[in-house]
Amino acid sequence: MILLGSTGSIGVNTLLVAKRLNMNVDVLVAGKNIELLNTQIAEHKPSVVVVARKEDVEKVNHKKVYFGEEAIVKVIEDSNSELVVNALVGFLGLRPTLTALACGKKVALANKESLVACGNFIDVSKIQPIDSEHFGLWYLMQDRPVKRMIITASGGAFRDWDIDRLKNASLADTQKHPNWSMGQKITIDSATMVNKMFELLEARWLFGEGEYDAIIETQSLIHALIDFKDGSTTAHFANASMQLPIAYALNEKMQENILGHVDLLKVGSLEFREIEIQRYPIWSIKDELLANPQRGVVVNAANEAAIELFIAKKIGFMDISNSIIGAYEKFDISPTTLDDVFAIDKEVRSFVRSLF
Repeated sequence: MILLGSTGSIGVNTLLVAKRLNMNVDVLVAGKNIELLNTQIAEHKPSVVVVARKEDVEKVNHKKVYFGEEAIVKVIEDSNSELVVNALVGFLGLRPTLTALACGKKVALANKESLVACGNFIDVSKIQPIDSEHFGLWYLMQDRPVKRMIITASGGAFRDWDIDRLKNASLADTQKHPNWSMGQKITIDSATMVNKMFELLEARWLFGEGEYDAIIETQSLIHALIDFKDGSTTAHFANASMQLPIAYALNEKMQENILGHVDLLKVGSLEFREIEIQRYPIWSIKDELLANPQRGVVVNAANEAAIELFIAKKIGFMDISNSIIGAYEKFDISPTTLDDVFAIDKEVRSFVRSLF
């Protein structure tokens, strides 16, 4: 396989599953965590390595090391591997997804932004999502008429905060996720509920037109539910680990035991909550966005630009959602070509930065 984002949580878990399945790792692509990358190189012995920055190349213990976005695209084109695991964070992951698909490779996709920003131009038949929610929906699918697909949210770091405190929330506060240990951006996205909005958009592209929604399930034991037209509902339970969806993305005929089962007697009870607009303002555009999923490029660009400003302490936490909503209202446009996707992305980012 080609693994993009090897030192992140998805990448680390992917390598654990790959070792278990005796899969060869041809290419490793990583960011700035060179110490962990060198450990991965020693264990998995890739043919080629790519890092984010030129200054890190000499620190990598490998004979073939490249750097930058263009190098990622080139190693995908040059590799004989038929599988690309894309665990890159942000819009940076889009070109590698498009390149892999153009090369006829299968993409195990953990990069949400690829489908969110560019779903209209991606052949989803070649995509296997690495996400517990989409995996859960896929796992539950039967040859029966579906009324509604539902995914669950943890509620993020601020689900129990007094709403009046949110305007003063710091970057450190956003990282205190109640259920998961994830990267900085996705943990911020969880706190704003943007992450769940993105997952609904992904589900729309993956499974087609239909009714989609999300609810909060505080323990993250139920990942997806399907309401069938006959009045029945099925739910996908699994302990919180990304190794299960990763295993199926690497081998769809998975028959090994990957996780321990959920013990409902130990769980005792489950708590469900509504996703409230007052706490999660981004939810106010959810229905319109799902009806116009091509506009996901606007939401993604605005979100990434706003998060940059928040990290730089130029805006407050609640300004992230407000910036996204403002950009969504201003840019009532949908891309008609791939070039439009990149042009809109650039224009929206400039707009958001100009607000502050």
